[in-house]
Amino acid sequence: MTMDLLQDIMLFFGGLGMFIYGMQIMAEGLQNSAGSKTRKLLGLLTNNRLLGVLVGALITAIIQSSSATTVMVVGFVNAQIMNLSQAVGVIMGANIGTTMTAWLVSMSEWGSLLKPDFFAPILLVVGVGMMLFSKKEKVKDGANILVGFGILFLGLSTMSGSIEPYADSPIFSQAFTVIGNNPILGLLVGAGVTGIIQSSSASMGILQALAMNGIVNWGSAVFIALGQNIGTCVTAIISCVGANKNAKRAAVIHLLFNCIGAIIFGAICWFVFIARPDLAMSNVTSTELAIFHTCFNVCTTIILFPFANKLVSLSKVIIKDSVEGDAASENEGEVLVKLDERLLQTPSFALVRVNREIEKMGQLALESIAYTKDALLEKKNIDKIYDLEKKINEYERQLSEFISLMDLSTLSEKEQLQVKHALLAVSDVERIGDHCRNIADMAKDLEEDAFSQSAKDDIEIISNQCYKTLRWALDLRADLDVTKIEKVEKHETKVDKMQDQMREGHIQRLIDKKCQVEAGIIFLDSVSDYERISDHAENLAKYVVEEEEKF
Repeated sequence: MTMDLLQDIMLFFGGLGMFIYGMQIMAEGLQNSAGSKTRKLLGLLTNNRLLGVLVGALITAIIQSSSATTVMVVGFVNAQIMNLSQAVGVIMGANIGTTMTAWLVSMSEWGSLLKPDFFAPILLVVGVGMMLFSKKEKVKDGANILVGFGILFLGLSTMSGSIEPYADSPIFSQAFTVIGNNPILGLLVGAGVTGIIQSSSASMGILQALAMNGIVNWGSAVFIALGQNIGTCVTAIISCVGANKNAKRAAVIHLLFNCIGAIIFGAICWFVFIARPDLAMSNVTSTELAIFHTCFNVCTTIILFPFANKLVSLSKVIIKDSVEGDAASENEGEVLVKLDERLLQTPSFALVRVNREIEKMGQLALESIAYTKDALLEKKNIDKIYDLEKKINEYERQLSEFISLMDLSTLSEKEQLQVKHALLAVSDVERIGDHCRNIADMAKDLEEDAFSQSAKDDIEIISNQCYKTLRWALDLRADLDVTKIEKVEKHETKVDKMQDQMREGHIQRLIDKKCQVEAGIIFLDSVSDYERISDHAENLAKYVVEEEEKF
């Protein structure tokens, strides 16, 4: 091996590294620029599969990786956020969205001004300039997009340049002729390279770099491209190890989609090449590869879309439910905190999941507050308060651990603040659970009918007021409607005033000997717990208000 050949090999892999790194930087910039819009896409996920296709395509276009989208889908299904019916549409859309990179790469053939050698340095200069001279978050996100795009083009140029000296080498022409005559070999090459580098966009970029030098013919390019679509399934299949059966089925649906599409397109192309051998031997351009890549994914979606239910059924035949599996599936429905570390690959969506779990945690706290009144007045539902407190503590443990694993570097300033507030919100809800338990502990020691009627009335009023404070706070968080803070503050202020009035009133009852001393102490401590509950409830609302007002 000569030094020139070794240098060109190193240049090729260096260019590939820049290409992949550029994609990642550009994806981060796109994600941050889209901000909450990407998270709102989750709310569009219904059983409308066509909407699922659109959502899958948009998400993949933003995060620049169909593998990441599919892994995210596997995580959502495993966490029971998404069902298989919804997953099918998103998976189909992800395959369409991944073609965006191929089109970006093909731009270099559209004119001299768009060639990597000319275009990449301009993008890098403008992008770096924006980074250096602006402190605005949105401008820096835009700079990341430009820099990522520039590095991607620079990597493409480096790969293409390293191959150029060997464009007329008989080794390349013979190799692609062999692949063209052996479709299975082409599929294996495409799938193997994609499986190794874990990116169909990157492997398509390699093929396009070869095409730019006139090395690749149609007969080989078609089957390699089809193999790349199969190889991209490897990431999702690996990610479903240890997941539940439905998550594994989601990965299988992804594999079935691409394999069925490859069989259909492969058969059509094979017969076309037999009829037109001259077409099979003609060189393919980078733009033509992008067109074929897009046609494959769009047409496969159109063909298989009406048979989405059949894909789900077939996945259930492949991943069967045993008797033990059925029992396990039932138990999976009882999982308390539905989090999955696969979601961490896309922190924006992981944050959405965290906030949804905080809402569920808040509903448990709301239920617990309602039971405290029963505990104090009738010594009922004390055990239910204890059970709820255990569940709230489990939420606190799992959510805190999950949030600590999130990569904040890919999040916008607003999202980073939301992560900080999510941790605080989890702590606030956990403290509400603790205060409810305190009340339950005191209720256990109460004698029958220990409170006077006035004390009973006070307990009912303040507990109801605390319930309303938390309910409005949770509504505000769910709707992101900051105008509801007025309701939250109104009820919290009432609780504060009630505490002072009730203390004075109860002291007077003790003086008048209308209430037992032991019961009086429990009453005052309970009122204090209720006041703290309302404080924590107000905090939950204030976090959202701060986020919306600051950004």
